[in-house]
Amino acid sequence: MAFGRLERTPGPQPMSDINVTPLVDVMLVLVVIFIITAPLLASTVRLDLPKTDAAKPADAPKFVTLVIDKAGQAFLNDQPMNLDQLAARLAETARQSPETEVQLRADEGVPYGKVVQVMGVAQKAGLNRIGFVADSPSAPAVSR
Repeated sequence: MAFGRLERTPGPQPMSDINVTPLVDVMLVLVVIFIITAPLLASTVRLDLPKTDAAKPADAPKFVTLVIDKAGQAFLNDQPMNLDQLAARLAETARQSPETEVQLRADEGVPYGKVVQVMGVAQKAGLNRIGFVADSPSAPAVSR
């Protein structure tokens, strides 16, 4: 006890903890809402489809890779071939699957006439879907 002074008792300290109860209440309400609405979002018509052998799922598109190197040599699926062999193999591929795509990769040094000649062989064989494969240019060099 101090002389001439009244004793002071410390008052209530402020609460520094977060009240989590309202947060939990809101989260539980959102969970209930999602549980109720989820079946409504995925509503589909249920069908028992008839079975038949005629309906087949679509196969992935087929392709062959045709490469022409700097020397003008043609490669079909990485196997070197001359134009006669190439025509025979492409005709066989067209008979098996006429929707086969030819992915043509040619070196930039190959004359345009050679590329057109190989494209003509592919079209004559019955493969009319031809795609050209190219590399993307490298990032330009920054000069200082």
